[in-house]
Amino acid sequence: MHIVVCVKAVPGSTEVKMDPKTHTIVRDGGAAVVNPFDATALELALRLRDARDAAGEPSRVSVLSMGIPATEALLRDCMARGADEALLLSDRAFAGADTLATTYALTCGIARLAKGAGEPALVLCGKMAVDGDTAQIGPELAGALGAACATDVREILACDEKAVLVRAAVDGGMAELELPLPAVLTVAKEAAQLRMPSIAGVRAAAAAPVPVATAQAVGADTARIGLAGSPTQVVRSFVPEQRSRAVPVVGAPAEQAARLVQIIAEVS
Repeated sequence: MHIVVCVKAVPGSTEVKMDPKTHTIVRDGGAAVVNPFDATALELALRLRDARDAAGEPSRVSVLSMGIPATEALLRDCMARGADEALLLSDRAFAGADTLATTYALTCGIARLAKGAGEPALVLCGKMAVDGDTAQIGPELAGALGAACATDVREILACDEKAVLVRAAVDGGMAELELPLPAVLTVAKEAAQLRMPSIAGVRAAAAAPVPVATAQAVGADTARIGLAGSPTQVVRSFVPEQRSRAVPVVGAPAEQAARLVQIIAEVS
């Protein structure tokens, strides 16, 4: 079984810079980390791979990311923790992508990985990215791949060659969902904690190749990637001005109530 995990490099601090022209986050690689939700998705994929290997059913975990060249270090860290291979999509043509353009680029990357390891039965990603919070990539990937989808997954209960059984959050609580393969799962951050890398894993990851593919290398249509392929455009981004406009309300309860009604009427 081939399992693909999509990961994203996100700022490792709250000091985020915005490009004044494109209104997108400046990703210079400084203090970047793997999106915490994606790290959990990787752990669930590794657990599933380990369980299938123990049962004599070999599986493979591939990690895929779209980002700047510095993202390679994060992918090597994923390999040090157990991923079998990694692919980085890195090209200035990918820059400024919204979720639709990002999804298309990732499908091109998945197709590239499928040439070597076979079509993925499962694609896992975090429920959302901490720098965007859209939670759109997983469902959009499922739509683009024609695969079943479960969101906010907390646990993979069982998986065979035909279906996967998961426990996921749904409206009103939790539910067990069985999905036919291929399927896309988005994972909640609290589902698991990513394992630590071993010394052997670090050494193997340092020596392993991490292919870096351009848009042309994966056969991407340049009209569907980056800013050109993004129908969602940020017109303006700014830090809101903080002002204190507290108004003291004093007097007896009846006087305070009357004053509050007056204040509400004035700002309505």
